[in-house]
Amino acid sequence: MPARLVLHADGVRVTFERPQDHVWGSILIERDDGVVYRMNAGPITAELPHDLVHFTVEDAMRVRDGIWGAIAGGVVFKSMTHQSGRRPPHAAERSAALIREYRDRIQHAELLGGFVEAAAAKPGADLRRLAAQWFATRPEDAPPNEAVVAAVEALRVVAERWRAVPVGSGLAVEWPAFRSLRPRRVSRR
Repeated sequence: MPARLVLHADGVRVTFERPQDHVWGSILIERDDGVVYRMNAGPITAELPHDLVHFTVEDAMRVRDGIWGAIAGGVVFKSMTHQSGRRPPHAAERSAALIREYRDRIQHAELLGGFVEAAAAKPGADLRRLAAQWFATRPEDAPPNEAVVAAVEALRVVAERWRAVPVGSGLAVEWPAFRSLRPRRVSRR
């Protein structure tokens, strides 16, 4: 699928492309500033792609300092390749600074996505017990049960949508600009 420049007034358009099963897929990321990236997505099947799981969980839980909020805020991960559009000045430095500043929160989002995916795979599981296992070293980071239930339902819905995507097509979703990662303000004395 050729990259196309689409300016978005508010946020980032993310298209999860659906190649033939077990072929490496990619994700087209079109930011509102006109910059377009392609991200490697690993082998794709009818099951939800890893990055679509994270997108869905972070969206359902309104996470702004996770993987997708970071990408929307200007982080460029190693799995991403610039396709088109003029990158802002100092984009690489901004990306590195945001990763340094939010590394723990981005890693937490990775853990959160895995946790919700595990909860979705075990309908009727005791969420408190499962959370105690996943968040054993930082129990304060465990999400509330209601948020997990909502995210599991969001995964179910997007899984249905993904299974309906024909090979050679894609599933486009939007990440809102207000949930973009921003540098923390430093107070000056």
